[in-house]
Amino acid sequence: MTTEPRPTGTVPAPAGSGPAGLSVEVNGINVIAESERKGRPRDLFWPWCAANVSVFGISYGSFFLGFNISFWQATIAGLIGTVLSFLLVGFVSLAGKRGSAPTMILSRAAFGVRGNALPAALSYILLVGWEIVLVALATLATATVFGRLGWGDGSATKIIAFLVVALVIMLAGILGFDAIMRLQGIITIATAVLTVGYIALTADHISWSKVSALPGGSAQAFIGTLIFAVTAFGLGWANSGADYSRYLPRTASSRGVVGWTTFGASVAPVVLVVFGLLLAGSDSDLNTKIGGDPIGALTTLLPTWYLVPFALVAILGLIGGAVLDIYSSGLTLLTLGLRVPRWTAAGIDGVLMILGTIYVVWVADNFLNPFQGFLITLGVPIAAWSGIFVADLALRKAAYADADLYRTEGRYGATNPVAIGLVVVGTVIGWGLVTNTYAGWLSWQGYLLSVLGLGGKSGAWAYANLGVAAAFVIGFAGYLALGRRRVRAQEQIG
Repeated sequence: MTTEPRPTGTVPAPAGSGPAGLSVEVNGINVIAESERKGRPRDLFWPWCAANVSVFGISYGSFFLGFNISFWQATIAGLIGTVLSFLLVGFVSLAGKRGSAPTMILSRAAFGVRGNALPAALSYILLVGWEIVLVALATLATATVFGRLGWGDGSATKIIAFLVVALVIMLAGILGFDAIMRLQGIITIATAVLTVGYIALTADHISWSKVSALPGGSAQAFIGTLIFAVTAFGLGWANSGADYSRYLPRTASSRGVVGWTTFGASVAPVVLVVFGLLLAGSDSDLNTKIGGDPIGALTTLLPTWYLVPFALVAILGLIGGAVLDIYSSGLTLLTLGLRVPRWTAAGIDGVLMILGTIYVVWVADNFLNPFQGFLITLGVPIAAWSGIFVADLALRKAAYADADLYRTEGRYGATNPVAIGLVVVGTVIGWGLVTNTYAGWLSWQGYLLSVLGLGGKSGAWAYANLGVAAAFVIGFAGYLALGRRRVRAQEQIG
């Protein structure tokens, strides 16, 4: 059975296709029509900056120091890892400009129309997981702020905060692209201003003598920090990069697409991580508290009068990330074959987000442990997919064949065993080179560390996250070597 091509361009929304009275984006996973392509590469600054300007970035300073390295080691590793990871997002965004379709639809060129179900399913789990994490953080942060103000930090406060945040995110996801682009511009400006206020009010807590006295760590710890930065920041966004550049005209500057995406996404995290390193390195008690409540712990440094603005900046920053997640997860769900309007898919994801947040906030004993376990586990196969996607993009000289992205009998075929095999191999090797003690059910990972003479699960390389880098290299180098003939054959078809 073949998959029929979907219509390109905007079509009138069918009856019942969206909530009454709201302007809902009717484009789904179709290729955007020429008449609808608009904007400039610099417009990409706003959605990506809003998604990454969250004060949660400050807490990453504490996470990086957890690798037992010095301030300067953590700064260099964080800067390199953050920028390189978002450069990857920039290259994926370039595919969106060239193909005018969502990321996981363009991924079919490498994996085949049906074979792409594997990376699409992984992408969907990752996106919904990030939605849950960000909404949970917003709920916990609000409760902490309200507790300090004497307004109560119990279940009632958490429930109200949770419902408000979830409603905003779901509404933006349902409305779609134009609403999200406007919202992200507002969030970027408001959050940037309020974050500067936080930095100004807490800068006096920095003790350079304590920060500079932090002992240096091993090369393995430095590499582990760098790879953790890649996994925690840009790698988690790579599978949605094209979703926000697909409306750009195909004549838009390619350098501009890559540059503005990379700059917009990385500028805030770089600043916030360095400031977080200074705070965490100056106060061991704060460093410990961040592990239990990554955002709420940051309020302990603030005067009471700034708690409400802090709550606003924290919530807005987290919403900015979750909004992109729910939009992309809805598109990915459609890519997996669910035949419903795009806004319905976003609504389904919203329900999953709500259920997951309830577990994290009201059931899970510790937030940070399942969070890190989630990042490392999914980071490995997504790294392998990212390597394949970027290699496929680098090999292509001609434009994507729009109709064939939706037909199993087209030039991209039903399944590409080479791409799927590379993901499987990269994942098996990658999971063997990472250790994951954050949840008992993940303790089986790291099975190759002893076999390859790297000291086992307690050795110097145990927490270097080598598996993430290995998976990307296997995907990228493997597809460059094995996929070249396939791409050339596809481009020779008239």
